[in-house]
Amino acid sequence: MISLYISQFLTVALVHLLAVASPGPDFAIVVRQSITYGRKTALYTSFGVGMGIMIHVFYSLLGIGLIVSQSIMLFTIMKMAGAGYLMFIGFKAMRTKKVSLTFTERVNDQLPTPMKAIWTGFLTNGLNPKATLFFLSLFTVVISPETPIFIQFLYGIYMAMATALWFSMVSMLFGQERVRHLFGRVGHWFERLMGLSLCLLGLRLLFVAKK
Repeated sequence: MISLYISQFLTVALVHLLAVASPGPDFAIVVRQSITYGRKTALYTSFGVGMGIMIHVFYSLLGIGLIVSQSIMLFTIMKMAGAGYLMFIGFKAMRTKKVSLTFTERVNDQLPTPMKAIWTGFLTNGLNPKATLFFLSLFTVVISPETPIFIQFLYGIYMAMATALWFSMVSMLFGQERVRHLFGRVGHWFERLMGLSLCLLGLRLLFVAKK
């Protein structure tokens, strides 16, 4: 029995690794936080993304995910909410203006609070319909219904921690001073580009939601 759970866990870990490593809203927001505000803020955001994973875990365990998958209206509303949030963040980034302060001074002056950074990551993942589809598939196809809820919950804890760790490494990479100073003179253009990317992701989700 233990060997069955180990085999199942390894499958879950592999599938999750492939999913979390693929670029998406979470990656875009963590990279933007890293370049714009530095690794500390990005690390808080990464922690928030990991916490957002637990939303999907909880509703999958409670069976709400199955209800959502059977209701086109509910799932459409979820997609539109996620798309709207990404577009909101993207639109704010696209309005970034060039300022006379140095890059470091501008960052320190506008640094988000830890709670705000966590909340940004949490909402970005929690409202991501791609994550909803992933967890619905994971808990209905990969994980056996006979697997005890406690074991499934442990899988969820692992995925939340692994997600936070992955994006923490992304934060450390893009939050290096050399990388940030490289973007110092064109920081406002970078923010606009990332904002445009988030808006396009939101529009794509919105387009899919209306199908």
